[in-house]
Amino acid sequence: MDFSNASPESHCISELLDSSDGEEEEILMYGEDLELNPFDGLPYSSRYYKLMKERQELPVWKVRCAFMESLLHHQIVIVSGDAKTGKSSQVPQWCAEHCLAAGCRHGAAVCSQARGQVAVRLALRAADEMDVNIGHEVGYFVPFESCCTTETILRYCTDDMLQREMMSAPLLNSYGVIILDDVHERTVPTDVLLGVLKHVLRARPALRLVILTAPHMSSKLQDFCGSVPLIRVENEHQAEVVYTCSMPKDHFLSALRLLFELHHTKEKGDIVIFLACEQDIDKAYQMIRQEQSNSNPDLGELIPVPLYPTRNDLIPKPNQDKQKCYQKYRRKVLLTTSSGGSLIRIKNITFVIDVGVERRKVYNPRIRADSVTTQPISKAQAEMHKQILSTSPSGKLFCLYPEEFTYKEMKPDFPAKIQESNLTSMVLFLKRMDIAGFRHCEFLSRPAPESLMQALEDLDYLAALDNDGNLSEFGIIMSEFPLDPQLSKSILASCEFECVDEMLTIAAMVTAPNCFLHTPSGTEEIALTCWRKFSHPAGDHFTLINVFNAFREASTNSAGQCCSNEKWCRNYFLSCSALRMAEMIRAELVEIMKRIELPISAPDFGSPENTLSIKKALLSGYFMQIARDVDGSGNYLMLTHRQVAKLHPFSSYYNTRRSPEWVLFHEFSISEDNSIRVVSEISPHLFVELAPQYYFSNLPPSESKDILQEVIDQLSPVSTTKEKQKANSDNKENEKYPQAPTEQRCIIQ
Repeated sequence: MDFSNASPESHCISELLDSSDGEEEEILMYGEDLELNPFDGLPYSSRYYKLMKERQELPVWKVRCAFMESLLHHQIVIVSGDAKTGKSSQVPQWCAEHCLAAGCRHGAAVCSQARGQVAVRLALRAADEMDVNIGHEVGYFVPFESCCTTETILRYCTDDMLQREMMSAPLLNSYGVIILDDVHERTVPTDVLLGVLKHVLRARPALRLVILTAPHMSSKLQDFCGSVPLIRVENEHQAEVVYTCSMPKDHFLSALRLLFELHHTKEKGDIVIFLACEQDIDKAYQMIRQEQSNSNPDLGELIPVPLYPTRNDLIPKPNQDKQKCYQKYRRKVLLTTSSGGSLIRIKNITFVIDVGVERRKVYNPRIRADSVTTQPISKAQAEMHKQILSTSPSGKLFCLYPEEFTYKEMKPDFPAKIQESNLTSMVLFLKRMDIAGFRHCEFLSRPAPESLMQALEDLDYLAALDNDGNLSEFGIIMSEFPLDPQLSKSILASCEFECVDEMLTIAAMVTAPNCFLHTPSGTEEIALTCWRKFSHPAGDHFTLINVFNAFREASTNSAGQCCSNEKWCRNYFLSCSALRMAEMIRAELVEIMKRIELPISAPDFGSPENTLSIKKALLSGYFMQIARDVDGSGNYLMLTHRQVAKLHPFSSYYNTRRSPEWVLFHEFSISEDNSIRVVSEISPHLFVELAPQYYFSNLPPSESKDILQEVIDQLSPVSTTKEKQKANSDNKENEKYPQAPTEQRCIIQ
């Protein structure tokens, strides 16, 4: 996501990605009568006419009349187009014109995006092309940042934010046109919106739904939506595709080797590399910078630009002159993954390198964990990589796989994330929509029943459901937070244990991108030494509080000195943009707490009582994520299944003399090196006190469960005997006076 107070590095990246040629704008005169902008009533500027000429050259402009006609007479319109045709930037503007022509009687236009940084960029571009001010006639709202007013007629947002808006306004009455963009990416919120909006359309005949997608999804969407208009947009240019003879042993090194070969040819143009994962982006960035420092200056400068689809933090540039960001570079190298195509917005791309594989996280509901696997990309993704070059007639796509690999190994479409993700948050949203009357949601692709059952079970454990399976009052409050339900539960529990201030900081830090940077080769020990200054003996959650508090103290000491703040982060190998985002997230969480009138306790971090309270709050939400060191050597066995994991290298317990026996962890993924992230020590007694009894009884048999049972027996031997005696007495009474069977209730502690 992009934020207005992002780090200077992000501004440098924005400059690098700016496709303008730097020429001064030409002053255009159009006679004495000035044409007025219908959106703000002011005369158009000369820049508006210049941009209008560029807009009219876009492939999508050819279908403008057909689209406006379809929008006038149909509730749903599907626009199917290749990448770089202009549909994401132009269609929402046409929808805003449609709303304005109707006098905004039915509301404004809103366009959802899968990623926050794309929503912000498109809003800025639309405001520029419409010749209006951002934040007034055109605006955006993304997680933890809003730049809109009640008068905004065109809004860009993320799909999850539009979904959250439906919780308070189920019929979305403030909108006359809703645009769902990048539907082919199959995110969970977009798939859910498609289903829920079908109910809204029936209730609001004047509402319009516009669906923007890639060509391979158009027939599936027509089947889902019924008989609706389909408008196709195609690119004029087709890129040349070069395949390798065989699969390389190492896709990553092969891609970098090809990059340096292309750079040595001195052919002009920028390069895009689609890598397998974001960790490869980090490695490639460092290797390119190192190679550049040793290369022949006559070849020109090679500047890597990392584009992360799932995080906003950027790799710092140590010892770099700030003004260097603004000079002309010879060649830019955009590093991203297969899902980062929408982040690419420069025009002069000549070469694209595609490794053909990606690392995907697939959620396994049986063990409540993600499995990380490397698998081929889909044919649709491969086609979209080729479309990046649609504006370059001489562009070349280098596929690091043979052509037959496309037909034998690649699946046709993007995988639907609703079939690969943890659905607990989605089910919580749908349960909230039950209150609004939407009891049935149609899905474009049905989620696995096992995933839905696991989500319902987890919500029940978290006390978010009542005995009838409906959302409880506790669940309604949980749904107000834009967080994972377990984290929401921990925040609510912190009100009881009077550690709200600290829990909000933890929630912000684990929600923001990882603040610990991937260090360049040779600096690992220096970074670890810096990070140990923040370590807390109670665990990583407490270490994150130390990092956040130290960052805020550094910000206070260097108030008004942005560079000093950046320097502090660089000195400690921390991501300044991630920490700033954590500040924004925390501020938003504080506002939510105030809005729903929940108490915020005074900070007391560091006292033994506060440490115990934080652990209790964490356990209230994360009792399903407990592991035990089974052999004293750091091999942690999950309490809910048979998987074994090690501590992640970023953990404050990593490579220390003492590994805690029982830990609570925030994240666990099954991969080549199973590891648990963000770990804090707990005691069996705390677990027994705070975990629901019926959750404990459902755990599979294990040595860890036996140990916990012994703790239960030790804590309450007398009460257990009394309970047995009372049960025997009740049985005798029931034999004398038979009673009607009562409904079995779930006891949530």
